[in-house]
Amino acid sequence: MQKVEVDSCASQIKENMLKIKNKILIMSNKGGVGKSSVTLNLALALSERNYKVGILDIDIHGPSMAKMCGQENKMPQIDGKNLIPLEIKPNLKLMSLGLIMKESELPVIWRGPLKTNVLKQFLCEVSWGELDYLLVDSPPGTGDEPLSICQMIPEIKGIIVTTGQKIALLDSRKAVNFLKKVNAEILGIVENMSVLKCPQCGREINLFRSGGEKTAKEMGVKFLGRIPFDPDMLESEDEGILFLENYPGSPAATAFRKIAETL
Repeated sequence: MQKVEVDSCASQIKENMLKIKNKILIMSNKGGVGKSSVTLNLALALSERNYKVGILDIDIHGPSMAKMCGQENKMPQIDGKNLIPLEIKPNLKLMSLGLIMKESELPVIWRGPLKTNVLKQFLCEVSWGELDYLLVDSPPGTGDEPLSICQMIPEIKGIIVTTGQKIALLDSRKAVNFLKKVNAEILGIVENMSVLKCPQCGREINLFRSGGEKTAKEMGVKFLGRIPFDPDMLESEDEGILFLENYPGSPAATAFRKIAETL
């Protein structure tokens, strides 16, 4: 009976994914590089171009996407046995454990099998419908969550987020090699928080150095672009305000739109 249920879920995942043109895993091997920020703002930039976009937050232990979108404590609706992703705005949907958890401060203390089951439910029992893009926001590292998603969606492609710091670039190489190991096409590397423009003198300050482009070239993958550090982005995400809508002319917003155009 258990095998039948597993096969049935795998078949349903395959059917659901056929309705989604592009599946992209956004990952990093190091925390704190702004991977969720890149996922959200890239999704916003794509939705602005009239693409139908979904965000799947698979960070089980630290789901932040619901708060960043201003959607905390908003439960998804249920259609029969399936969950309906929350509509953030026209052309943009979200599914995250952060929408389902009643208390955001409670830890999720789960081992691998439980996490894998939740990921299956996100793909099998969520009515994503027809999408142009599904952006999958993963936790740092190359463990259960990104590995399981790559196995469940063999055609998924990957974007690696890094800063220009040497230790982050070393970890980004591991992420590149992970995607190569699981035979996932690599769309490229994004260097986040590349420079900060001084509000007093206007001089650009290189916060974490800048080695993303060089690393991409050495690893034989595409460099998608640099995102400048913007304090308004941090404040927007803390307050659940969509940065691209509120600061459309900022250098960071422009950089996200260029990457969306490249994709």
